Amino acid sequence: MRLTVVGCSGSMSGPASAASCYLVQADGADEQGHPRTWSVVLDLGPGAMGALMTHVDPAAVDAVVLSHLHADHMVDLIGMQVYRRWHPSGPLTPLPVHAPAGALERVRGVGGDGEDEDYAGEFAFLEHDPARTIQIGPMRLQVFEVYHPVPAYGIRVTGPAEDADGEVSLAYTGDTDSCDGLVAMSDGVDLLLSEAAFQEGRDTVRGVHLTGRRAGELAATAGVRRLVLTHLQPWTDPEVVRGEAHEVYPGPVDLAAPGAVWTL
Repeated sequence: MRLTVVGCSGSMSGPASAASCYLVQADGADEQGHPRTWSVVLDLGPGAMGALMTHVDPAAVDAVVLSHLHADHMVDLIGMQVYRRWHPSGPLTPLPVHAPAGALERVRGVGGDGEDEDYAGEFAFLEHDPARTIQIGPMRLQVFEVYHPVPAYGIRVTGPAEDADGEVSLAYTGDTDSCDGLVAMSDGVDLLLSEAAFQEGRDTVRGVHLTGRRAGELAATAGVRRLVLTHLQPWTDPEVVRGEAHEVYPGPVDLAAPGAVWTL
């Protein structure tokens, strides 16, 4: 299984990165047993659609999974809709979009379309259910409720190891403050992709984002093998946030960057 950072800028697109978007891929077989690569996109924020095209043909994406419906995590779904409706080879089949309740209305508002537009030709909206496992090729996804001002979910992905037998796992926090759902989601994962939009001593409001320290505490508590910090706003010094995480988590701490790849 492979994680590619498409965009990692927090709260907005930045001078060097699109906003939140992550590509998770695993090799497997199709329904006829033929080998193929399966591709899942986690979030699709501002600028992400264009950046995604440098990593995968959007027509080959098997599903989009939205952590929540804030604009910096979903507005480029409209770009995906245009791509699928007006593709020069003809309209593409509906793409599964796993999202919190209200996703259709939210996307309709971003697109500026009336209530008669249901995007049924381009998307199949599926509401998040923490009790349900999502199977996408060889990958299994489960969502966990997290702590944010709007309904939000962390996402755990389990799939085949890249160079060995067995399975590996990664967890993506989306946007959240510390909560029990994060610990359950992250338990023992090989890689934790954690937002760290806030900085200790600078951002004191709670219930919105993690700091580097709180991300590190999560990684230590959950026993993860590697921590990757993401969703840092353009005004934040990444090394300050990484230093906070290092103070409480003894494992490797990486910083997300556009085009970075982790193979599990």
